Amino acid sequence: MDFRLTDQEERFREEIQTWLGDNLPDGWIGIDREEQFDPEYWETTRDMAKRLAAKGWLTLAWSPEYGGQGRSVIEQTIFQDEMMFSGVPGTTMGIGGTQWVGPTLILSGTGEQKQMHLPPIASGDRWWCTGYSEPGAGSDLASLETRAVREGDDYVVNGQKTWSSAAHIADWCWLAVRTDPDAPKHKGISLLLVDMKSPGVQVRPIVNMAGTVAFNEIYFDNVRVPVRNLVGEENKGWYVVAVALDFERSGITYAAYSRKTLHLLYRALSEAGQRGKRLAGDPVVRHLLADMAIQVGIQRTFAYRVAWLQGQGQVPNQEASVAKVFGSETQQRVAAAGMRILGLYGQIEDESPLAPVSGRIERQYLNSVSVTIAAGTSEIQRNIIATRGLGLPRQ
Repeated sequence: MDFRLTDQEERFREEIQTWLGDNLPDGWIGIDREEQFDPEYWETTRDMAKRLAAKGWLTLAWSPEYGGQGRSVIEQTIFQDEMMFSGVPGTTMGIGGTQWVGPTLILSGTGEQKQMHLPPIASGDRWWCTGYSEPGAGSDLASLETRAVREGDDYVVNGQKTWSSAAHIADWCWLAVRTDPDAPKHKGISLLLVDMKSPGVQVRPIVNMAGTVAFNEIYFDNVRVPVRNLVGEENKGWYVVAVALDFERSGITYAAYSRKTLHLLYRALSEAGQRGKRLAGDPVVRHLLADMAIQVGIQRTFAYRVAWLQGQGQVPNQEASVAKVFGSETQQRVAAAGMRILGLYGQIEDESPLAPVSGRIERQYLNSVSVTIAAGTSEIQRNIIATRGLGLPRQ
């Protein structure tokens, strides 16, 4: 792989940056991924999604048939890189709409499913949540117990999901269910597309420790889902989930947020007067910042390699896990470094005028706690790398 961007790709990055300069408010610092679904920012999130959809940027790499532009996966990654770095909301159409729901439907969905769901995602009109984790099935997702029993032309779904980001604003849910309780746990799972307005669906918000309303519990009480909403084959949904997870774990989000934290830290030091100058000149601080910048650069390279492999028609399974585990842990290290450098000032929340860069580094630190758990824990990722990447035996 040639890690240099082509002239066309560089021009596209510049076009995005120019557009952001024209469309973001003066002094915009950005918001985090989960904050975009908080009531405080929800109107901004929807407005920005419609603006990006009008540009045709939400689904750059999709076929024009489904509302895309047929651009390269690398260009799609450049777009996400710049949007996440600038803290622009509304690019994912909920959790997964543009990132794995759409791409996986393109690979595994029926013609009817593609026509029904892809254009509304591309136009900024349909928001998604993901129903994977349960109270007793997190890292070991294949232990999920939410049941779907077929009755005629419907599945009847009962169970509970938790930590479902954006479920309180989502129109549809990408839902993993158990359709054969007697099969080995990886064999009896199916993937359903569920209308969140269906009778029997109840959403209860969970406020995270950063004070953001984004996570939710979802309860399914005899929810009827048409059989035509089954993605792939019944009882073989684990393979659909695995492909979707590879799209999710590509890693550019972690790199962009880490890069953003470093940028905010540099800005905080530049605005801190004499104290900031002393800190910026301290050899320990300088070496720590340099080390973090190198790690962010490595993670960004991992993420672009995953995008390149996807552009070659490959499914980068272990490569996506490498990008995910290194990226999520780097995001934590960078946020912790920022708090260490800022000291007690780093703990001030954004309501205070004394908070460096409006408390954004503090929020990045709090939000980074969960990134080594969400989308598959670091332990799970290392097992995937060991078995599928290095060919090591299971213990």
